[in-house]
Amino acid sequence: MDKLGVWLIGARGSVATTATVGAAAIKAGVASPQGCVSESPGFPGHLVPIADLVFGGHDITETSLRKRAEQLARAGVIPPDLPGLLASELDAADAEIRPGHVPGDGGRAAARLIGDIAGFRARHGLARVVVINVSSTEPPAGSRPEFTRLADLEERLAAGDDVLPPSSLYAYAAFHAGCGYVEFTPSTGPTLPALAELAAQRGVPYAGRDGKTGETLVKSALAPMFAGRALRVRSWSGLNLLGGGDGATLADPAARSSKQLSKDQVVAGVLGEPVEGQTHIDYVADLGDWKTAWDHVTFEGFLGVRMAMQFTWQGCDSALAAPLVLDLARLVARAHEKGRHGVLPELAYFFKSPLGTDEHALAVQYARLRAFAEELS
Repeated sequence: MDKLGVWLIGARGSVATTATVGAAAIKAGVASPQGCVSESPGFPGHLVPIADLVFGGHDITETSLRKRAEQLARAGVIPPDLPGLLASELDAADAEIRPGHVPGDGGRAAARLIGDIAGFRARHGLARVVVINVSSTEPPAGSRPEFTRLADLEERLAAGDDVLPPSSLYAYAAFHAGCGYVEFTPSTGPTLPALAELAAQRGVPYAGRDGKTGETLVKSALAPMFAGRALRVRSWSGLNLLGGGDGATLADPAARSSKQLSKDQVVAGVLGEPVEGQTHIDYVADLGDWKTAWDHVTFEGFLGVRMAMQFTWQGCDSALAAPLVLDLARLVARAHEKGRHGVLPELAYFFKSPLGTDEHALAVQYARLRAFAEELS
């Protein structure tokens, strides 16, 4: 089976570094694929082995991948011996990281991004590359134009206009390079109609948005329980505390609003009606790469008796997200190989705001994912 290229936007960030280290550790036989859904016993599919993934990407930071891995090891995110043991693999991936897009570069930056991805594919003789955005959350697009026609978008880009948010520019570059794309953040990414037109034109698949790794994962499992038992949920409020780069980004109210919108739609989507309460997000630098979520749920049952439930979720975001990155790269590549193009709603299981479907119930999403994997095999 051919090797598969994984091109990560935010390639030196915590999630990307953990995914790159994890894949190298699995290849070296010093780690198991714990947390990879596609590696679960009996999971169907004919996917590229994790050992055959080749990594590269874009990033705006110059901190080397090995140095970032050492930082994560000191923080307890990855085992302390792995950065040294896997140094050559990390250096090889780091050599394939190119400068990322900075807003204001102008529309002609697209040509450079496309060339970076195409060059990576050619150097390694790859049949396919999947581009995955694991960079920081963007603020909402605001007053940027919502392009409905590809011709209009390309006219503006050809003129050098900086009209796309970075995530959408990366999706544009991926599609033009003939690559599948995954929007792992709540950013705009491939959701513009003009980009859907480009994906269809180029025959490439895409999926997203906003990886489901913690509190929302629990919500999507618990909310169907209340619905199935005919227990009326009166309120559902949550408090998220997180540090690290993602927490620092979400300290900005504009960026935070995108994440809150993504997190809050799950409960109403499953229950079929609005529910009082919101998810609040606070940046606590001391937490580093760990996050804590506390949720309080009020509900009523037979004869209107009022009851409540609380839960606390504590986890390492990078360790939760990285195996999903490996899953998604392989599933999207296989879908591309089998001739699928456009949005892949069957991958909703991995996302808070799944594209192409309104289904949020975790068990239903998982059943659809398994059926999809069976179809791909």
